[in-house]
Formats: sequence, structure tokens, C-alpha cells
Amino acid sequence: MPINLPSSPASTGVLNIAENYDIRGIISYGLAYAIIIAGFLSVAFIFFGGISFILSGGQEEKIKSAVSTIRYAIIGLIVTILATVIVGTVGKALGLDIIRYINLSDIIHLITSITAQTGSSGPQTLQ
Repeated sequence: MPINLPSSPASTGVLNIAENYDIRGIISYGLAYAIIIAGFLSVAFIFFGGISFILSGGQEEKIKSAVSTIRYAIIGLIVTILATVIVGTVGKALGLDIIRYINLSDIIHLITSITAQTGSSGPQTLQ
């Protein structure tokens, strides 16, 4: 049973998904976006921990903190990958095709649409 929301000029992204999909599609998209965000945050924290490690200046406490950040970020990335596998397997059993919504072109399109809405013009070259 599809869910129909009233369309408005302000409806974008997630609202378009809600207008065009039933509850299973909405759940699939929600889980897919959650997995993408978790993976992105894990990689970002690995970079942050690496930069903290480089800038620690040999101070033991800062090194421990940076290594801990990297360790927990890697654990988070592993959990994200396992969650993708588990959610995909359980989703297939329940009739949800969640993995279908996790693809690179959609991720890039989402990022460019978000940056376009915030007014960012992206990388610029000097002439």
C-alpha cells in the first residue's frame, strides 16, 4: 500500500522518496542511508585519528588517544560492513532489497545535491 503525501514546492529528496515508495521502500532507503552515514563517519574518524597521531609530537597521552580513535573507527567500520551483510540477508528474507539502494552513483548524486542546496560551488580552479 503506497503512502501518498501532499506534494509541495518544498518537497525534496527524502520527501520524494516518501511520495514514490511504499513503507518497505522507505525503510530500505532509511537503512541504506544509515549504513552509508556510518561508513562515512568511520572513515572520517580514521583520518582524524591519523592526523592526531601525526600531530601528537611524541606525547604519550596524545598518541594513546589517536590510536584509540583509529582503533574504534576501524571497529565501527567492521560493524558497518557486518551490518550491511546482516541487514541485506535479513532484508532479502523479508522482501526488502536494501543493498540495491547502496550504490556509488546515488551517493555522489546525494552529496552534490546537498552541496548545491547549501550554496557550495565545489572546487574552483585559479585562472
